[in-house]
This record gives sequence, C-alpha cells and structure tokens, in this order.
Amino acid sequence: MSGEDKGRSRARGAVQHRIALMRARDEAETSAAQLAAHGLIAVLAPATEIRLLASALPVGSFDALIVTSPRAIAALAVGDRARLAGLPLHAVGERAAGAARAAGLAPSGETAADSAALAARLAASFAPGARLLYLAGRERRPELEAALAAAGHRIVAVALYSAEARDAWSRAEAEGVAACDAALHYSHRSAALAVALAERAGIGGVFRAMLHVCLSQRVAEPLAAFGASRIACSDAPNEARLIAALEQAFGGAA
Repeated sequence: MSGEDKGRSRARGAVQHRIALMRARDEAETSAAQLAAHGLIAVLAPATEIRLLASALPVGSFDALIVTSPRAIAALAVGDRARLAGLPLHAVGERAAGAARAAGLAPSGETAADSAALAARLAASFAPGARLLYLAGRERRPELEAALAAAGHRIVAVALYSAEARDAWSRAEAEGVAACDAALHYSHRSAALAVALAERAGIGGVFRAMLHVCLSQRVAEPLAAFGASRIACSDAPNEARLIAALEQAFGGAA
C-alpha cells in the first residue's frame, strides 16, 4: 500500500469528534468551518439570538472609532459607514478588523488581541479628553469603557445589537449536544447560559460530564461552578489556540 493510500485509510478510520458550539449562530457557522478543517464535526446549539437595534449614532465629531465585534459593523447603516469612514478605527480581533475593512472603514495599526490591550493602546495614543465612539452590543463587559474613562477619555457607546438569551433549546438541539464529545466556550455569559439550557433540557448530567474547552479561565468559571470536572482552557484568547487546546485535550491532532 502506498503512503497516500495509507493516509486515506487512516482518514477513513479516524474518529470524528462531535463538538457543541453554543455561541450565536452567525459566529457558530464560522467556527464550524474552522472545526471542519480539523476533521471535527460541529453541532450548533446557540445560547443566544442576535437582534439588531434601531440605534442612531450621536451627533458631533469623534477622534476615533472602537469596534470589538464584527456584528457591530454588520449592524451599521450604509450612510453611517460613509460618515465614519475617515475616522481611525481600533479593533479587537481579526474578525472585527476584517469586517471593518470590508465595510470601507480603515483599522488603525495592529489589531488588539483583547479589550485590555486595546484600552492600553488608546490610552497611549490619545491625550486625555479624546472623544471615542464605541460601536457595541447591548450586553458587554464594562472593563474597556472603565479603563478609557479612567485614562480621561470621553467614550460614547452605541448599542447596535443585542445577544438575547434563549429560553430553551429545541429537542433536536438538546439531543445533538448530549451526543457530543466536547463543547467549546467563547464567553463567560454564553457558558453560563449553556449550563442553564442544558439543565432545562434535562441533559445536565451529560453536560456536566462532557469535556469543556474554554477561551480563558474566566470563561470556565460557570462550568466549574456547575461541577464540570473535565475543563481545559486556551493559552491565548483566540480561536486557533482554542482549537489547539481541544485537540490537545483529545490527546493530539484530531
């Protein structure tokens, strides 16, 4: 048998792990493609639903634009995109930066890995008193705004979308999660909501025993409090390292 044939034979015999994704469907579909590239099967069971909000941008001038999620760009009206096109844009994560470029906005400098890094960069780049427009979701952590306010900046946050908690999974979604080998968790809130949804669906015991791989130690907190004992965390807050942690937890490349 040739080396190529042996490789095909191994691929046919390889175990395809099923991975539960609880993030909202738009992001879960992107993550599913990443998992598929690693030979993993994604099972979507969103803990939240995204709803666009009819929020008007404030009047006046701004020194910079802040974006931490591609959803904020997607929710931005075409006319508002044109109005903001000349502002230096500071983004968290490559997805947000990529969405901004696609919308005709111009990310300034390197993309920040997380909100803390972005706050530090903005504090160093602007003198106190800068007026910063933050395109955000309604449900968000307060650290970025608090850090910028502490540095003397005036941050104006506009909620363009809401990630609303779902009341329950469908029967098919619950059964799909129960049949998974592991779950990936990207945020503290969605992990907590997933725990509640699993209990409500009657699969709390199965969910507790499952392997849970989290973007950070903070994301893992609701799962640890729930009693899950098989928890692994990424060594960096990005999806590539999250999937690497998943593969490591499975004992090597999937």
